[in-house]
Amino acid sequence: MKHATQTPAPPAAGDRREPASGRGAGSTRRRPARRSGQWAAWAFLVPVVVYLLVFYAYPLYRNVDLSLRNYTVRSFVQGDAPFTGLANYAKVVRDATFGPALWHTVVFTVVSLAFQFTIGLALAVFFTRNFRLSATLRALFLVPWLLPLIVSSSTWSWMLDSESGVVNATLKAVGLDPVNWLTSPDWSLWSVTIANIWIGIPFNLVVLYSGLQAIPSHIYEAAALDGAGGWQRFRRVTFPLLRPVSAITLLLGLVYTLKVFDIIWIMTKGGPSDASTTLATWSYRLGFGNLLPSFGPGAAVGNLLIVIALVFGLIYIRAQRRQVGA
Repeated sequence: MKHATQTPAPPAAGDRREPASGRGAGSTRRRPARRSGQWAAWAFLVPVVVYLLVFYAYPLYRNVDLSLRNYTVRSFVQGDAPFTGLANYAKVVRDATFGPALWHTVVFTVVSLAFQFTIGLALAVFFTRNFRLSATLRALFLVPWLLPLIVSSSTWSWMLDSESGVVNATLKAVGLDPVNWLTSPDWSLWSVTIANIWIGIPFNLVVLYSGLQAIPSHIYEAAALDGAGGWQRFRRVTFPLLRPVSAITLLLGLVYTLKVFDIIWIMTKGGPSDASTTLATWSYRLGFGNLLPSFGPGAAVGNLLIVIALVFGLIYIRAQRRQVGA
């Protein structure tokens, strides 16, 4: 008598399950891979964090500490300066130099940004047209940006010199009276502003030109088919689509211009009679420009510049969030 053998029925379609041993092995393989990925992410992040702590966080902490204590040369070396709170800030605000320095900073920053952005945008639009010497001319316009600031400032000092400068020589050649560009209280601030505008134009040109290249060409073609002229295409297509790039360009230009020190110091040293003194040059003069330096007030002026830049940075971030939300 033969015994019937029963073969097990195949599992149902909805009841197919992997063996427990296979599932456990797969999860164990995934865990080390996930952990190794996390360790790799931390390995890439640690150098950035160390860099930010050493070169940004610690100097900022030291600057705040300087502004809240009464440091002298001796106490700066020994580290036993008494805590004075906001006394250095009150001393700075009550100083007779604060008002003119703040006004010079505003004029220097606003005029520089306005001309740098306007000229840079005009050049960027001009170079969007393809012609034979376009690349060569763009490279030449980058020269002021690539030169060391001490070279650019010294060159402008020579050009604007009252006696031997090429600018006054040109004025004499056309029958005009020479101007004391660097030694006159009426002209010294405008002289350093002109030099700063010349140095900052290439940065605006490069960033805005990149933004223009990112605008699709078919939008211009559609606007041309609708009968829009050159100015209408710029006003209704180019400028609105370039607004995010324009905002970051102006913000970076603002932060850079607020802290401009070397151009002014090399050309006029903030003079004559503080006629071209800004908050940046005043901060340096307080901290390092005297035989008896005032470290606390100098640091306080520097912190005021940081706060001003931070305020405009927060305004930019808020405007960007509103634009994304809209």
